[in-house]
Amino acid sequence: MEKKLWGTTRENEEVYTYEIAGAGGIRATFMNYGANLLSLTVPDRDGNEKDIVLGYEKLESYFDNDLYFGCCVAPNGNRIGDARFTLNGKTYELDKNDGENNLHSGSDPLCMRIWDVADVKDNAITFTYDKKDMDMGFPGNMKITVTFTLTPDNELRIDYSGLSDQDTIFNPTNHSYFNLAGHDSGSVLDQLVWINASRFTETDAGSVPTGNLIDVKGTPLDFTKEKPMAPEVDDTYEQLALAKGYDHNFALDITEGELSLAASLYDPKSGRKMEVYTDLPGMQLYCGNYIHPNVVGKGGFLYQPRYGVCFETQYYPNAINIPSFSQPVAKAGVEKKTTTVYRFFTA
Repeated sequence: MEKKLWGTTRENEEVYTYEIAGAGGIRATFMNYGANLLSLTVPDRDGNEKDIVLGYEKLESYFDNDLYFGCCVAPNGNRIGDARFTLNGKTYELDKNDGENNLHSGSDPLCMRIWDVADVKDNAITFTYDKKDMDMGFPGNMKITVTFTLTPDNELRIDYSGLSDQDTIFNPTNHSYFNLAGHDSGSVLDQLVWINASRFTETDAGSVPTGNLIDVKGTPLDFTKEKPMAPEVDDTYEQLALAKGYDHNFALDITEGELSLAASLYDPKSGRKMEVYTDLPGMQLYCGNYIHPNVVGKGGFLYQPRYGVCFETQYYPNAINIPSFSQPVAKAGVEKKTTTVYRFFTA
């Protein structure tokens, strides 16, 4: 493990980076600001190493990270419609930071705050954050823990847990943008995607699920057979047009609570392949439609829209307002846990 002082926040808090390495050959760098992933270095089929996640060149850019590069999003990832929800008969009002909706917990999310480093090893690091009752509008004093581990099988394993003194929402996710050809290689749309899902959640114009599930068969959102995103990403299909490309939650064909294969991404040129495993019922595929043109990335490389793709494991967006969906509720005094694994190999 290598620890370095990177700089300070606007509040003069020290920001440190931590590099860890796995026995299989992958390396990752995190920072205590947001518990965010800064880099992930993975070899290709010829042994050449590349950093495969998008990120900023300067620390200061992370202070206004509206693209959520590398973010550990907590306590709630994705959208809550009308920025409100009712739990145990009480209605809670949230920050409206995405039109009339709440996105990724609001405008002062935990991914833009300093976390405590509870433990660090050569191949793993654990961050914690003690969220106070009603912080960001969510009830309960909650201890949130996230552990990142690089396994000998070239996996980035993410273990989340939340323990609250009141019933509350706990739906964390990882918002890294992957490009298996390298973060500085350009468009990701020719890389092949497979998703273990026969349905996706229908959304309104604000990308908030309506409660309906749509069969992927016969639509551009059918990834049940591996295919590139490029041919259909700008299709006129209404659900795709509303989101300006792929930005959809898939209802995974897995058993909730069991860590299972949910999706994969493959870059034929480098041979790098990533498999995504989760124990959650949903996963958002987001191909970077809203990346600002000419964002200054690592090494000064200028990012453009669709230069990276996210695989955000999750409870369905807005599930707290749709009783038919599996609920992202952490019960008082009961530790709620979830795990996501990104596994890398060459093919």
